[in-house]
Amino acid sequence: MTALRIILALDLGVTGAGVIIHDGVPLDFFDMPCLNDGPAGRRSINAPLLAELVFKSHASAAFVEAVGPRPGEGAVGAFAFGRAKGLVEGVLAAAGVPVTWLTPPTWKRIVGIPPGKEGAKDAARSEAIRRWPDKAAWFARVKDHGRAEAAPIGVAGLWRETGRG
Repeated sequence: MTALRIILALDLGVTGAGVIIHDGVPLDFFDMPCLNDGPAGRRSINAPLLAELVFKSHASAAFVEAVGPRPGEGAVGAFAFGRAKGLVEGVLAAAGVPVTWLTPPTWKRIVGIPPGKEGAKDAARSEAIRRWPDKAAWFARVKDHGRAEAAPIGVAGLWRETGRG
């Protein structure tokens, strides 16, 4: 008998989310824990709240979207994404959870989501609903795109790890 493998997959950013995956099946989702406590009252990921979720997940590995500055993005936005990446990396390291970073083109290619920004969030929601119809309510709202991206990020990481992607 083998123990269930618990994976944590994260879509970074203040509109991102996480999913806890047991043996390849998404079991629980959470929106990125944020507060309006960043510079000038901007939303930012709250490290203690995220740490609580990570530690409670008992994950043995994490797959996280590797984000970086985008063309035309200002310094404030780029810094916010860099802060989010460092915060997530630090929380995972403190929890002893090894992390694999997957770029958006990589994880989307592996799970079959078309490249590009136009309609990408709805494409992720549609794919998540198709893959997990019993979890469709988790992806029902437009603002649930973070959850809809976190789950395929986890699947892509698992497939890549096993040579399927």
